[in-house]
Amino acid sequence: MADITAAMVKDLREKSGAGMMDCKKALNETAGDMDAAMDWLRTKGLAAAAKKSSRTAAEGLVGVAVSGTRGAAVEVNSETDFVAKNDQFQGFVRDVTMVALELGDDLDTIKAAPLGAKTVEEVLTNNIATIGENQAIRRAKRLEVSQGAIVPYVHNQAVPGLGKIGVLVALESAAPVEALNALGKQLAMHIAAAFPLALDESGLDQALIERERAIATEKAAESGKPADIIAKMVEGGIAKYRKENALVSQLFVMDGKTPIATVVANAAKEAGAEIKLVDYVRFQLGEGIEKEESDFAAEVAAASGVPQPA
Repeated sequence: MADITAAMVKDLREKSGAGMMDCKKALNETAGDMDAAMDWLRTKGLAAAAKKSSRTAAEGLVGVAVSGTRGAAVEVNSETDFVAKNDQFQGFVRDVTMVALELGDDLDTIKAAPLGAKTVEEVLTNNIATIGENQAIRRAKRLEVSQGAIVPYVHNQAVPGLGKIGVLVALESAAPVEALNALGKQLAMHIAAAFPLALDESGLDQALIERERAIATEKAAESGKPADIIAKMVEGGIAKYRKENALVSQLFVMDGKTPIATVVANAAKEAGAEIKLVDYVRFQLGEGIEKEESDFAAEVAAASGVPQPA
């Protein structure tokens, strides 16, 4: 049996919202596998379908920039939020965003690009030495349309163009840029809040869908209903998952009832020109990164051989 620590129980409880004893049981049932324990809690109806990657687990900044019909978003990580408030670090993130805007989102290309008298990577190395904290350019994404607009949005920005959630919306259209910017801003705010996993259902990760199917199947089986009813329950659950996680079928957060596809269609009708939502980017600082947290009291107790209560 895996050694289930108090820290593991605490972590699962924070991620799932389930009770302490349920979290401990889930970890015991899954030999300490955190993802499997989350799924176990969900099959028992003890945890909501949490989007793990939406939780911030690293510090730093997300930068966004737009020039004409091109936009870029980057994420640069640091060890602490204190560094993210440093002018030197903020300037570097802003510079890297502009490099991505010009050269694209390949990280090797970005790191090799000139930044003053040095390359981006050399400046990063110098920043690590002078600031005294590890930093890394984690990812970048550039969007471009032939005509229309790339609309940026930073949620709770620290300084202009930099924050913890950065969004870009790509709209292909001959409509007036003012109309596209207004629509794009609304869509970007929705994306920041609703966290779609893909533009449409065809873009959803099949592995995630199969995972949802396995969870739905196990939950439905516990109902004791006939197999044909269970199959319908599972397919209904998967259809709901697809609808809720594809951007174009999500319900607009500002009214809670209009699908995003309809919001775009209505804006196109009002502007008198076709508007196509072709792509988007949503970078949330630290999504998908697990950051180790130090519990000094637990470490001291562990060193002394005294077990900690779960």
